Amino acid sequence: MAKKEAPEPKPSKWRWVRRFFGLVVCIAIAIPLFTAGMIFATGHIDNRRPSDVIIVLGAAQFDGRPQPVLQARLDHAKALYQSDVSKRIMTVGGKKKGDRFTEAAAGRKYLIDAGVPAKSIVAVGTGRDTYTSLVAAAKQMDAKSWCTSTLVSDPWHLLRSDAMAKDLGMHPVTSPDENSPTQGALAIARYVLRETAARLYYAATQARSTQPLVTGCA
Repeated sequence: MAKKEAPEPKPSKWRWVRRFFGLVVCIAIAIPLFTAGMIFATGHIDNRRPSDVIIVLGAAQFDGRPQPVLQARLDHAKALYQSDVSKRIMTVGGKKKGDRFTEAAAGRKYLIDAGVPAKSIVAVGTGRDTYTSLVAAAKQMDAKSWCTSTLVSDPWHLLRSDAMAKDLGMHPVTSPDENSPTQGALAIARYVLRETAARLYYAATQARSTQPLVTGCA
């Protein structure tokens, strides 16, 4: 008489729990890695195109003089201006407590001294961070009926800036500053790590509530 095969044991509930938590851990690792990869890739792609305005994201200035990071961004914006990407440049960024000048004002003066006509530069000196600076820029674009923009910043800053600008209706493309001082393996690693956290934080907290501020554009 043939022996009956013993039924296979059913997976215990703890086995399914372990699988579930394993999946959660994999996702928790994969999302930041994917985001970091996107930050790195975006920083190596220049999507410049004819736009209504070139927007220079703010960075440190000292008593009206742009520091190296901001200076490099402004030089890149000037090159885009000279390449007919746009005949308008918008500098953005507020000031810290105790400063006499905003980042936007320092940037505008630097560009004028570099030969860009004053009438071609708009300084928007409000905003304490990337998001609030872009909100101010979007309001200015809407007031002037500008629909498209080219964002200029450090390579690793552009993925987050682009996401915010899209949510604000600014129809952006990005053009990374290739001569940014934020180069070198250690500096890049720190910047990408910081931007990965900032990009995920924006996606989790502000992205859904952000409304387009640039209106009347097809």
